[in-house]
Amino acid sequence: MAAASSSLGTQFREELSCGICLELFTTPKVLPCQHTFCQDCLEGHAGWEETFQCPNCRWHVILPPEGVAGLPDNHLVTSLCERLQNQATLSEETRESGNRCSFHPSEEVKLYCKQCNMPVCNECLDEIHSNHRTITLKKASEERRAPVQALIVEGRTILETYCTSLRSLRDREKALDEKKQELDNSIIQTYEQEVQKVTEKKDHLLLQVEEKYKDEKEALQEERDRVLADVNELSAACDRAEHEMEQGGVESLGQEAILTGVVGKYRGKAAPTPAQTQPAVVQPSDTVRTVAWLLLFAALLLYSPSYWVYNATFEQQSVPKTVPKTVPRTVPKTVPKTITFGGFGTGQFNLPSGVAVSDEGEIFVADRLNQRVQVFTLQGEDLDQQFPTVVSGEQKMCPYDVALDGEGNLWVVGDRHSADVALQYNKQGRVLKEFNLQETLWDRGVAVDTRRNHILIIQTNGNWSNPQGEVQVFRPDGTLVRTVGQQQGMKVPRYITVDGEGNILVSDWDNDSVYVYNEDGQFLFQFGGEGSGEGQLKYPRGICTDGEGNIIVADRGNSRVEMFDKTGKFLKHITTDMKKPQAVAMATQGQLVVTDLSENSVHIIHSY
Repeated sequence: MAAASSSLGTQFREELSCGICLELFTTPKVLPCQHTFCQDCLEGHAGWEETFQCPNCRWHVILPPEGVAGLPDNHLVTSLCERLQNQATLSEETRESGNRCSFHPSEEVKLYCKQCNMPVCNECLDEIHSNHRTITLKKASEERRAPVQALIVEGRTILETYCTSLRSLRDREKALDEKKQELDNSIIQTYEQEVQKVTEKKDHLLLQVEEKYKDEKEALQEERDRVLADVNELSAACDRAEHEMEQGGVESLGQEAILTGVVGKYRGKAAPTPAQTQPAVVQPSDTVRTVAWLLLFAALLLYSPSYWVYNATFEQQSVPKTVPKTVPRTVPKTVPKTITFGGFGTGQFNLPSGVAVSDEGEIFVADRLNQRVQVFTLQGEDLDQQFPTVVSGEQKMCPYDVALDGEGNLWVVGDRHSADVALQYNKQGRVLKEFNLQETLWDRGVAVDTRRNHILIIQTNGNWSNPQGEVQVFRPDGTLVRTVGQQQGMKVPRYITVDGEGNILVSDWDNDSVYVYNEDGQFLFQFGGEGSGEGQLKYPRGICTDGEGNIIVADRGNSRVEMFDKTGKFLKHITTDMKKPQAVAMATQGQLVVTDLSENSVHIIHSY
């Protein structure tokens, strides 16, 4: 029976133990899924998050404003735990008291009074029980054993039914958890299958649009060439006749006949109207169009940096037109803490997505949608050295990012229609080198390892739902040397820099993190993590380092620029005044240059 009692006590203690710390509940809190845990254990499990999963059934729990403390108390469990602890305390006290008399603690009980039904010591016998019938303790124990044993058996039998009920409830709870997990998996699998189908539909539709676009584009080009040929012939004839008439020579006498023939040729030939040259519009079916729009919108919103970049374009409509393109050329005697210049427009900036600073203090800004690079001083003066970003055949390119190599030349990566390309320019905008890049759906950044003369370019592979980021290292002739970062789980890296020791630093906006590798591409550490607290990041973009090796990150989702030391430890907020800080660069003189996509502006921070 002792063994049975111990077993039942163990079972009750297990039922009243927290599933996290495995100890008796302390301030038990009950979750919406009816599972109970200690308050301290839940606070450690939830951390700083507003939502978390139940450790037992993975139910998503949304915390009240008061946090874990605001969850309801489990009063029944609290009461049962107190009783179990009190029983343990009482048993311990009973063991310690042994056979001592409760009225005379210094005396040991030796007899049992049958009249009073209680054990007595010699003092009790002399004082109260001298005329009562007494027997030895052993005999009294033998006489009372049978009825007590019967009650014990009955009590154990009842307890066993309760334990059986508890086991049954536990089994049913486990089966319920397994059933929920099974349904969750089934829903996720079905959803992924449907997404795959819609994605394939989307890809097929985009391919059709691309093919139709190319056909219409070629048709337009042919039509334009024909119109230009007619314009050239008619214009040349008119110009020649006008020139000869001004000269008044013999040649002027024949111009009437020449013009009669040329003008007559086009007199009855109507010039093409806009309706004749307007390309056909590709229209997908209603069902496919609806699904495609929904999918593309969700994918862009969740994954595509292009959405956030181009979205900034529409926000510029509210930017005041009075923002000057540059500060005046006369530099004030006292340099302000921050110089800001720019503004939205084709004559100013239209998504300044990349920035680099030369050793001479020249600021090169990749003006993306204006398809050019603009050059300024560290006082914000326009040097009038802007040049269009063009590739072979004078085809313009939208620049994503810009970096300087050891010889002072510029490396620019960007998009020319459906293909990305890396180009090397001199400071006057003449193309020196060019090579194509692997196809990707995302924007990319560029940096230069001046010690090895390697060009480091961001590459993101995979589809919208499963992006996989890496860094590709090239020689200046476009030869791929190696790839970096394939094993660390980068998703959508955007910007990259190389510090003074040759370490490679990459910002990943989808993982809200910064990855750090040594000069040979070996992973060193990662820091950041989603959030708005100190040391946390949200959609990080531009990254650079200062002369002491401190790391500066454009924390775009939190509208601030952050500084960390070379180990990734948070140091301070440099600024919290920008809406969408994008690219950052450090001047050798110590000034920090930051572009702001929301304002289409450039900020030169002289002290921070």
